Amino acid sequence: MPTTSARLLALLSLLQARRDWPGALLAARLEVSPRTVRRDVDRLRELGYPIRATKGPDGGYQLDAGADLPPLLFDDEQAVAVAVALQIAASSGVGVEEAAARALSTIRQVMPARLRHRIDALQVTAVERGGNRLNPRVDPAVLVTLGAAVHAREELSFDYAVSSRSESAAASPPRRAQPHHLVTWAGRWYLVAWDLDREDWRTFRADRISPRTPTGPRFTPRQLPGTDVAAFVAQRFEGSFGPERQPCHGEMIIHLPAAFVSRYAQDGIVEELGPDRCRLVLGSWSWPSLAATVGRFDADIEVLGPPELADAFAALARRYARAAASGCN
Repeated sequence: MPTTSARLLALLSLLQARRDWPGALLAARLEVSPRTVRRDVDRLRELGYPIRATKGPDGGYQLDAGADLPPLLFDDEQAVAVAVALQIAASSGVGVEEAAARALSTIRQVMPARLRHRIDALQVTAVERGGNRLNPRVDPAVLVTLGAAVHAREELSFDYAVSSRSESAAASPPRRAQPHHLVTWAGRWYLVAWDLDREDWRTFRADRISPRTPTGPRFTPRQLPGTDVAAFVAQRFEGSFGPERQPCHGEMIIHLPAAFVSRYAQDGIVEELGPDRCRLVLGSWSWPSLAATVGRFDADIEVLGPPELADAFAALARRYARAAASGCN
């Protein structure tokens, strides 16, 4: 029979895995008597775990939410997933970097060595795009309020700043909307909602929202245009990032570190291939413009496609060769 401490950990793991556990089933899974299960449940309660018992022929146990956060039990994969998520939180733009770092340090201290090595070997670095252009920070309390309204399907009333530099949005009437999704796009947070006053779909930047309380009545969700929220948001921003303004998109390998290319790639997608190589997907208004833009990096370039981009590089090479020859005369 396992030791009491090992049995308590096994019991806690089972209680966290599903909402309700019949007492007889718990006893069978732990290979102990129902009386031992009752004693172990009492021990977990003494440690701060809020476990509720249900009576009756099929009575059992349920792990409830309590006033304080008790110690949690993760399996190996859950622990690694939490640690990676905490590293990514540093680039979420929500202002939780310090709290995430402290939480990661706490989890790392109690990890077994085999998991600690996996986490230390996987370091996530946030690389700012567009010449170190910083996205505005969002108050975590605002995101919690927006997310709760989306989940509860409750109408929102909020002040909305005209720009991120506005000191106050109180000068304009409050907006009224039915929130449907809270999304991120290009490092920024947006609320997708039905605007009740304008009777149309809108995307609101979360960093400009100041929610008013209380929330409004519940509503029946409308059908979002498009196949899903991702397609809807992409279509909304198509004028800034899509083919209408950037009809020519090319893919290439640049022999430079990804961190360096990301600083000047604007809205391009940069993928690290090695310490001094990265894949870049970038758009522009014409193929020669795209080729000339990439030429700024002053590094070896491998064109992956399409052929129009390779032709543009060849045309620029001939043009530059003629310019160089004319300068020698």
